[in-house]
Amino acid sequence: VQLQASGGGLVQAGDSLRLSCAASGRTFSGYAMGWFRQAPGKEREFVASISAGGGNTYYANSVKGRFTISRDNAKNAVFLQMNSLKPEDTAVYYCTADRWILASNPSYWGQGTQVTVSS
Repeated sequence: VQLQASGGGLVQAGDSLRLSCAASGRTFSGYAMGWFRQAPGKEREFVASISAGGGNTYYANSVKGRFTISRDNAKNAVFLQMNSLKPEDTAVYYCTADRWILASNPSYWGQGTQVTVSS
């Protein structure tokens, strides 16, 4: 599976951003999809994931209620709607794919997109 993330940028605290991830290669609908992020000097952390069919989602406590993950299997795409952004959300965001929705180290990773939230 090849993954291409996009949609990052520089925003102010309280703004919204929508990240997109286009997938190609193996059957997209057979994979759970997710987002991870890594801030400078910090460990990589899980953000959100969604099951292959889209019926189940998981979120990190730090983003629950502010971020929403979704997917469109017809378009081989997964999205992360980020609302009420905070400076601590600043990180490189990576799109991931794995057979398991709760994989701590997914099998496939995209190249990352930078999100910067200014205070």
